[in-house]
Amino acid sequence: MDRTTCEPRPVSTCYSHGMNLVQKLRQLVTDIRAGEKPLQVQKDWELVGRLLGRFPEVDQEAAAAAVGDQNVDALDGIVFRLENPAAEPPPPPPEDVDPEEMRAAMKAYRKRLKLMRLNDESKLTRRLSSGRASDIDAIMPPGEYGRAVWDALVRAGELVYEGEGFYALPREKGKLPD
Repeated sequence: MDRTTCEPRPVSTCYSHGMNLVQKLRQLVTDIRAGEKPLQVQKDWELVGRLLGRFPEVDQEAAAAAVGDQNVDALDGIVFRLENPAAEPPPPPPEDVDPEEMRAAMKAYRKRLKLMRLNDESKLTRRLSSGRASDIDAIMPPGEYGRAVWDALVRAGELVYEGEGFYALPREKGKLPD
């Protein structure tokens, strides 16, 4: 069954459940600019107001002003900033991390990565005889170790930070022992 939700609107405005909120906001900006149906445009503005409230990184006063004034250019600027976030702030100064804790964290990371890969390779949706290797190369690390430990492992060259909380083994260390 197709998981597409369509309102009584042109086909181009249907969206799949896989669409993220930023993509939906971009689509709403496009629909509002087209402005074919005034009643639908009003509903789009209401939806934009609700969606922008879900983003903690958005200046809510500026968003409320853009929606209240129905200023498409201001809305477009807000959505552009969501699509193109500024670089992450510089990390805090490194903390001293016990080498034994780093070793235990790497062991836990490798174990979690290995289990996730095995789980991915054994999905029932795949043919059992396919033998295809997992595509997982980065994971969120185990939560029992703090961010300082993972940052120390990145500085030591044991892990690579991939963004949004995901870490990967460096490419030359990407193979896991069996």
